[in-house]
Amino acid sequence: MTIRFLLLSMIALSAHPGLSQERFDALALLKDVETLSSDDYEGRDAGTAGGAKAREYLKTRFASLSLMACGESIEQSFPLDDDREGVNLIGRIEGSDSPGKAIVISAHYDHVGIRGGEIFNGADDNASGAAALVAIASYFTRHPARHTLIIAAFDAEEKGLRGARAFLDDPCLPISSISLNINLDMISRSETHELYAVGIRQYPYLEEFVQGIDSDRDFTLLLGHDEPGTGSDDWTMASDHGPFHTQGIPFIYFGVEDHAGYHQPGDDYEYITQDFYVSVVDGVIELIIRMDADLDAIEEHRTR
Repeated sequence: MTIRFLLLSMIALSAHPGLSQERFDALALLKDVETLSSDDYEGRDAGTAGGAKAREYLKTRFASLSLMACGESIEQSFPLDDDREGVNLIGRIEGSDSPGKAIVISAHYDHVGIRGGEIFNGADDNASGAAALVAIASYFTRHPARHTLIIAAFDAEEKGLRGARAFLDDPCLPISSISLNINLDMISRSETHELYAVGIRQYPYLEEFVQGIDSDRDFTLLLGHDEPGTGSDDWTMASDHGPFHTQGIPFIYFGVEDHAGYHQPGDDYEYITQDFYVSVVDGVIELIIRMDADLDAIEEHRTR
C-alpha cells in the first residue's frame, strides 16, 4: 500500500474509533482491494491468467484464516465458452448450534479484463466484495455463528452470473439447507455514502433485520431497486443473488448506484470511499449476526 493511501486509511478510521478494529483488520481489507484491483491482475477476467492470479490470492487469504472447504475442495470448477474454465472458491464455517442450516455470503471476484489495450481493474466491481468476504470470514472464524456460513467467491459473474449458477447446479450442501443469500457487489464507492439493500420488496420480512445497520456508521442505507418492470432500475437479477432468488431462496443484495467508474478503466482503488467502505463491511457483519440469531423466524416466513 502506498504511503499516501495508508495515511488516508488511518485518518478515515480515526474518525470512527473502534468501528472495525474489534471485528476485522480494516487496513488489511483496504490492502486486499488495492492488491486485487492492481494492474498485475489484468482485470481478473474469468478464464484468464489474471483471473487465476486473483483466485490464488484469495485462496491464500482464506487459508490464512483456516477457512474450511465446502466439499472435497475449496475450488469448484465449471466450463466457460471457448474451452476456458471458471472456478468458484467455496468456504465453510460450521455453525456452532444448528449447522444443518446455512447462510451463503457471496461476492464475485472476476471483472472484465483488458479491452482496447486498457486494463479494467474493477476496484469497486468487485474487488470490494471479494475483499469483504475475507474480512467477514476473519470475524466468523473467530466467532462462529449458530448456523453454518458459506463464504462464496464466485467467478464469471460478468459472463452471465455463471459462477452462482454453477454453485446452485452442483452445490456442496443441500439446496434445502440454504436459508438465505447475502450478496455483495460494488460496496466501496459512493460520494453520497449511500448503500442500497435490494430484495425487501420480494422478501418484506427481511426489512426488520436491515433497518438500523447504518446507525452510528458512515453510510446511509436505502431500500429499493427491486421493483419488477422498471428495467435497469430493477436489480433483482443484476448480480449473483439472482439465481438464488430463482430457486426461491431469500436474498439481500448490497450495492451502490452506478458511478463514473462502472465498467470503465477508471474503477481504480484510488477512487473508493474508504471510510464508507469499511463502515459498510462492519454493517454487513452486524446484519449477519442479527439474521443468524433469528434464522428460524426467516425460515418460518419462507415456508408460509
